[in-house]
Amino acid sequence: MTDLETLRSALREEPAEEFAAPDIAAIMTKGKRIRRRRRLVTGAGGVAATVVTVLVIVGAVALREPARQPEALPPAASASSPSPSLSPSSFPASTATTAPPYPRAQPLGDVIPLDVEGEGDRKMVLYATAFDEPTLQDIQFGLNVAYQNDDGTFDGLYMTNETRGSDRSFGFHATGGGTLVRNTFIPVFGYFAGPAVRITSTVRGKPVEARTAVWSEDPSVVIFWFEGSQVQSSNVLTPLTAYDAKGQRLTK
Repeated sequence: MTDLETLRSALREEPAEEFAAPDIAAIMTKGKRIRRRRRLVTGAGGVAATVVTVLVIVGAVALREPARQPEALPPAASASSPSPSLSPSSFPASTATTAPPYPRAQPLGDVIPLDVEGEGDRKMVLYATAFDEPTLQDIQFGLNVAYQNDDGTFDGLYMTNETRGSDRSFGFHATGGGTLVRNTFIPVFGYFAGPAVRITSTVRGKPVEARTAVWSEDPSVVIFWFEGSQVQSSNVLTPLTAYDAKGQRLTK
């Protein structure tokens, strides 16, 4: 007998024992459970995918959002410039530059000639003037650059004054100038409160020395100014340095 005939004979034989009839109801119930579980798994996957998508979108927005630029800070508070058409050079935060409070402010103490001539060959002078501002009780004077007229009066050009603390606290005060007013160059000037006899600085690495004069109203105040040919603006000066009579530095 060949293998094919043997297989056919085996297929014709009755099984040794009968199989039980299938439980249709149980099979259907089990199938429903499997389908329900698959739907839950699929649904959870969809929710997870949605969450991931939302996170990705939010992240993309955050990345694409441009970095906020720092808000521009307002400029340091200062009074009006000497001339509406000209802005003064930069000064220390404690100094304001103002137009003279009145055109012919009277000097407080001696008048210092600057050896500079301007409009109508008038001489330019530097002197202190009384300063009266209710909000600045500890500031009682400022410095004024003006033309001196033939009749002894003064035509104010430019004024500086301290704006913080006391006007006679130790150190430099009211440094200003280095600008044009009415087509006239105002030299860089200011004053030092303390026993200074020499004031220096540098301009682009070159040493410069200021001219000085002791204020006749208070010998502890030394008024200084630089030659216009040496210092064209207060911006080009390195920090000012003051020395006493022994040559020792009074400032750091």
